[in-house]
Amino acid sequence: MKKGYNELKMTVDAKSVNESFCRAAVGAFIAQLDPTVEELSDIKTAVSEAVTNCIVHAYAEQDGKIYIQVRITDGVYTEIKIRDTGCGISDIAKARQPLFTTLGGDRSGLGFTVMESFCDVLRVRSKPGQGTTVVIEKRIFGKR
Repeated sequence: MKKGYNELKMTVDAKSVNESFCRAAVGAFIAQLDPTVEELSDIKTAVSEAVTNCIVHAYAEQDGKIYIQVRITDGVYTEIKIRDTGCGISDIAKARQPLFTTLGGDRSGLGFTVMESFCDVLRVRSKPGQGTTVVIEKRIFGKR
């Protein structure tokens, strides 16, 4: 394994009770980089949004799994992949527009916007009927 490389992989059921666990687990893993409170909060918020999207949109009322992979490289770069095998997104560009939601009601349609504002890079890949992968990248400058 390369020096300065560390990885976490986990799978959870797509249930709302697991959102806070995912947030905490990723935050605890990232803590080894000694991030500032703001950096840690940014990552945890982005993870919460991505996991919530899996629960609410990808699987809706169905059972499903959420796959999370966190990589730390060179002691400062984080890459967080959050993947589902749910319904997928037919128009990613439209889904990433602020206030767009397919559910209406109390959903604000700001999930991707929030994720993007708290990370350096946000990539979204999806195929209808096959699921979605969200990749969040953030450099941690930390308390150094």
